[in-house]
Amino acid sequence: MIRTEELKLTQEWDKTFQKSDKVDHSKVTFVNRYGITLVADMYVPKDAESKLPAIAVSGPFGAVKEQCSGLYAQTMAERGFLTIAFDPSFTGESGGNVRYMASPDINTEDFMAAVDFLSLHEMVDPERIGIIGICGWGGMAINAAALDTRIKATVASTMYDMTRVNAKGYFDSADSEEARYQAKTAMCAQRLEDLKNGEYKLGGGVVDPLPEDAPFFVRDYYDYYKTERGYHPRSLNSNGGWNVIGCESFVNQPILQYSNEIRSAVLLIHGEKAHSCYFSRDAYANMTKDSKYTDNKELMIIPDAVHTDLYDGGGKDAIPFVKIQSFFEQHME
Repeated sequence: MIRTEELKLTQEWDKTFQKSDKVDHSKVTFVNRYGITLVADMYVPKDAESKLPAIAVSGPFGAVKEQCSGLYAQTMAERGFLTIAFDPSFTGESGGNVRYMASPDINTEDFMAAVDFLSLHEMVDPERIGIIGICGWGGMAINAAALDTRIKATVASTMYDMTRVNAKGYFDSADSEEARYQAKTAMCAQRLEDLKNGEYKLGGGVVDPLPEDAPFFVRDYYDYYKTERGYHPRSLNSNGGWNVIGCESFVNQPILQYSNEIRSAVLLIHGEKAHSCYFSRDAYANMTKDSKYTDNKELMIIPDAVHTDLYDGGGKDAIPFVKIQSFFEQHME
């Protein structure tokens, strides 16, 4: 029998966004195929009666469901979808007894387990399920879409390819055999230090205090994760970050290998001025190269928007919720 872990869940509203009076909110749990119990916030349109289309949301990488994934989920529920925003394995309120680890395999499975949950929910039409991945979870969402044929439509917002950035550095600045060798050597040494010390060393979240010479994208992250705008006590990025070795396996496991075989619909959304925009531009190019399934693939660039503008709108309504709604409605019929 598949059993859930016993987890202590927060019952009060502790999100970084206001609670909507248009939806009902509750906590739910489900188990992935590794036996890890995932915790999600479920949002249901008030007075919903018939079977609803559903969306699972997660991200950014190192964030929690009380931050922007919850905002996306609640907003899409206001627009008629049953939604869940979940904490990935080893983070937030979700289970996994080694905290602050990441895995290309397990984290892709987290999305698939969310699809399992939605497919079996009495209020959901199992033929109309989609997913939204934000930042690093945009890449995970695309990987899930390449693997899970039940997913009818995928939105990747302000996406990162976490395998690429871990293997090649920001802007591919460390894309060499020597640079990867040095990084792997350091992580292997850290593994032994962690075992000697009896605990995993944290890598640190978003830098605080902010150095005067910090590049813009670091300032952009600080403005979200370290201020009232987006800070949350369970967020890795807002606090101590991932374990130093938390993302070790990303270095040699590219997750977008078969993205050009995705038959279902995919929408990539990115800010024009985001430091990370190259991830979506390249992912779209790779997804459509030598592909038979290009008619339902889209790349949407938001003028003047930076990376975190697509976390919460950036004070300028940068998140194109009207487009996201129409995209799901079109491709989840």
